[in-house]
Amino acid sequence: MIKVLLVDDHELVRTGFRRILEGAPDVSVVGEAASGEEAIERVKASRPDLVLMDVNMPGIGGIEATRRIRRFYPGTQVIAVTIHTDDPFPSQLHEAGALGYVTKGCSAGEMLEAIRCVAGGKPFISADVARRLTLANLRGQPTGAPFQTLSSRELQVMMMIVQGQKNQDVADALCLSPKTISTYRQRLYEKLGVENDVELTRLAIRHGLIPLEDQPVRTA
Repeated sequence: MIKVLLVDDHELVRTGFRRILEGAPDVSVVGEAASGEEAIERVKASRPDLVLMDVNMPGIGGIEATRRIRRFYPGTQVIAVTIHTDDPFPSQLHEAGALGYVTKGCSAGEMLEAIRCVAGGKPFISADVARRLTLANLRGQPTGAPFQTLSSRELQVMMMIVQGQKNQDVADALCLSPKTISTYRQRLYEKLGVENDVELTRLAIRHGLIPLEDQPVRTA
């Protein structure tokens, strides 16, 4: 039996995944979490074989949660789950230790295939993501542009900033100093050609990294 932990900040998504997995005779849902921080605690308590990890969440987010889970609980594999096929996350998630990458639009059959494959120690990328990466490579286009130029840490800090988290909150979550976070922020502005957090957030929304309805109201 493959023990699975569901991690997503939307209860409706977790409910949908649970219904899919409950129909599989070889899969058991052992818990749910609504944030990266909570996911780490749930893994510590239940030691699942696999985590279905939402990429975009408040707090430390899916990338850092994946990194910590794989570091401290190497017996637990991670499948990253995202909304879009062209997110700039596959390489960062691979570096963090995720063995699978699927979108929320994948079929129930493909989700189960990914779980069985990754639980067996084999990598899995959903068909829609694979097609997107293949087309981009054939055309010589970077995926997730302009964010593909960011390091995994820069991308992580950016996602926390556009979710409305303050310097101190980001610093505390990542065990860094506020001064270091300020340095990352300025580096993001320079790399992405923006001048403030408002423009940074608009850029992330424009490229589909974050849903408009989930964002805090900002002023320039």
